[in-house]
Amino acid sequence: MLRNSLPLSLSSAALLTATTALADVPRVMTDIAPVHALVAQVMGDLGAPDLLVDPGSSPHSYAMRPSQARALEKADLVFWIGEPLTPWLEGPLETLAAKAETLELLEAPGTIQFNFREAVVFAPAEGEEHEDHHDEHGHDEHAEHDDHAEGDHAEHDDHHDEHDDDHAHKDHDAHEHEEHGHEDEHAHEEEHADEKHDDHGHDDHDEHKDHDDHQEEHAGHDDHHDHGHDHDGLDPHAWLDPENGRIWLGVIADQLSALDPENAETYRANAAAGQEELAQLIGEIEAKLEPLDGQRFVVFHDAYQYFENRFHLKALGAISLGDAADPSPARIAEIQAAVRDSSITCVFSEPQYDPRLIRTVFEGVDVNTAELDPLGLSQPEGAALYPGLIRGLAEAVADCLK
Repeated sequence: MLRNSLPLSLSSAALLTATTALADVPRVMTDIAPVHALVAQVMGDLGAPDLLVDPGSSPHSYAMRPSQARALEKADLVFWIGEPLTPWLEGPLETLAAKAETLELLEAPGTIQFNFREAVVFAPAEGEEHEDHHDEHGHDEHAEHDDHAEGDHAEHDDHHDEHDDDHAHKDHDAHEHEEHGHEDEHAHEEEHADEKHDDHGHDDHDEHKDHDDHQEEHAGHDDHHDHGHDHDGLDPHAWLDPENGRIWLGVIADQLSALDPENAETYRANAAAGQEELAQLIGEIEAKLEPLDGQRFVVFHDAYQYFENRFHLKALGAISLGDAADPSPARIAEIQAAVRDSSITCVFSEPQYDPRLIRTVFEGVDVNTAELDPLGLSQPEGAALYPGLIRGLAEAVADCLK
């Protein structure tokens, strides 16, 4: 959500040269590498955003270094996925970045949303229809957005114009997201309940404690197996649907334009170019993955339902919950039984997590193992990271399942 309305112009003079523009554009902080890449696409040559969470670390449990805290204090504008992904960041945004405007991308108008899946095994049985298609979820207005419809990528070039009303950013509490009153009643077979929420039930954490452990992606989880987690509410891994990436490019351009109107034309042009690139990428991946429809696989943690629904994939289940908490013995046993009883041929690890758990769970089972990288660790930093990340997921799935 947005706070602290700043003056619309950061300079009373026209930005005449690239050097002047670089000096006067807002200082921008981002939480994770995919968001950093989207902001870099919009800013282009005008400036470079800063990044908080290294792609090799888990955003679910991270502690900032002092240098990162100082950079956050200097920010004029912060783009982050939201509290469900980085509960530890909410406190620092209220204190260190109190003078900055913040935009929680999960709450941006038009964002496609899903609730967490609670079941250990969540893929439909063979021959069973997958009734929970993403067009039936989340925002009611999504069905009315012709330029967001499945397969209708030809009209995506104009998508950024629909954000020109500034999305009510200055009064975000009044926007069209209703309060996300999740009812704690989604049964295991209804993985994608479409309630949304504002109260995520996460505790704030001091951003400066235990920072030496931030690169241990499952640090802090040793005493928190999934059976002790309140794992309902909004799934924050929304960047893994590239349609959300397209939506957010327009949102980012609008907010930068509001703070830096002298460069608004550049921001909007860069966003439009990025939206077109992602529209083409969506079509490319749909064609690549279509032959795999119906094949199922197991993922390390439940982070991929946005990608699955966009491209009609069906994961069987996840070893860990969506917040990457260590799985309980009962959860591991259920996954092992499901794999034995099915025709699963592929299991995915992640570079942010210890692969030894994969080897332990599937010891003696004849499955292919591959790596999914949801944060772009293998991609070069910058605007190209986001499309490279999405393409990399598609290639990994295709290679492992073929």
